[in-house]
Amino acid sequence: MASVDAAVSMVNYYTPATPHLHNQPVYIQYSNYKELRTDNQHNQARPQPALQCANAVQHGNLGITSALAAEGGVLPSNGSVLRIVVENVFYPVTLDILYQIFSKFGFVLKIVMFHKNNQFQALLQYGDAMHAYYAKMSLDGHCIYTGCCTLRIDFSKLTNLTVKYNNDKSRDFTRIDLPFGDGQRTMEASLSTPFATQNTICPYTGPPGFAPALGFPQGAGPSVLPVPGALGPFTVTTSAAPGHMTIPGIPGNSVLLVSNLNPEAITPYGLFILFGVYGDVHRVKIMFKKRGIALVQMADATQAQLAINYLNGQRLYGRVMHATLSKYQTIQLPREGQEDKGLTKDYSNSPLHRFKNPCSKNFQNIFPPSATLHLSNIPPSVTVDDLKNLFTSKGSTVKGFKFFQKDCKMALIQLGSVEEAVHALIELHNHDFGENQHLRVSFSKSSI
Repeated sequence: MASVDAAVSMVNYYTPATPHLHNQPVYIQYSNYKELRTDNQHNQARPQPALQCANAVQHGNLGITSALAAEGGVLPSNGSVLRIVVENVFYPVTLDILYQIFSKFGFVLKIVMFHKNNQFQALLQYGDAMHAYYAKMSLDGHCIYTGCCTLRIDFSKLTNLTVKYNNDKSRDFTRIDLPFGDGQRTMEASLSTPFATQNTICPYTGPPGFAPALGFPQGAGPSVLPVPGALGPFTVTTSAAPGHMTIPGIPGNSVLLVSNLNPEAITPYGLFILFGVYGDVHRVKIMFKKRGIALVQMADATQAQLAINYLNGQRLYGRVMHATLSKYQTIQLPREGQEDKGLTKDYSNSPLHRFKNPCSKNFQNIFPPSATLHLSNIPPSVTVDDLKNLFTSKGSTVKGFKFFQKDCKMALIQLGSVEEAVHALIELHNHDFGENQHLRVSFSKSSI
């Protein structure tokens, strides 16, 4: 701003009344910076080293021979745990971002993020000390984004990380059975919510940059970058290359790990309908011995990431659901005679897939869960009271309703909460009115 007074006025004005852009809250706070420098031509012009290193490296062909030569061709005897300090954090740095960058250098086993001495820090453990060495030599001193989020990397004295929870601050990629913890989102995690995907999504042609993983707006065209100068063309592949093992939790995997579910209420069909709002669900498996954990297999990696962006942290049947990428590449159907109790379902040929047709309008109507639902395919004989009674019978509180003026087959219905709307969508999408008329339910960006 032009002056401190102007900045104070802005913060005072918007603190009690949070502004919204594309239905997302924008939080305005004072920064530690006294001024912004925008004339750093050297930084703006040079390519991103972190990106170049990450994209150049392939497993088994790490190509850091110059670094080895500098050390006399012999690797120093360091451990497999790195300590990472991120300086000048201007954009949110998440566990998934670190994973995507560092996993290019080897198999990442565990990550723990924390703040110490007013610094963003992380501990990251590789399966092999050599991979830790390659990552340090390649990435130390480089930026995640142009001119900010600088990586300072050293070897930790720890030989092994202990991870108690799989959440947005710590993760053990070798174990899917760890709990999420208390379910409370941290302040750092909540700061990233304004970056949630908002723009309409065109037919999946491969997301630009880090967009799906970061949750930045994807836009309608391939030229849109998530952040000016962000990690360039770090493309997310929709399938693993032949002979290349997909590492758990990285793009290329279409199987989601969904945890902290209510085992008394959740069903494979319920997950199929809910996750089907954001992509075509092929298979669902609720864990036989841990009914609060499920695997959901989407049609491709882009749809899987889209589902994470919108559904991770959403309340479902009284619990905060957590969705992340799984280490599994596919959901195996139960063998003949294997006890399953109907917990594994194959939906690959379901007629309820919303995105089979690449030209479908559904691609343009993907919105976050909201208290207002969009209803379509309503028969002419169905009245307002019929629909209100239908939703009330499923436990919903109807706060508003209106038919579309130009098309009486469509309507908006506003319920008591977002969680109510999620439950109603699961219960009533594809509701049979008779005579082959089935109700279609989606989340709406509008309100009544």
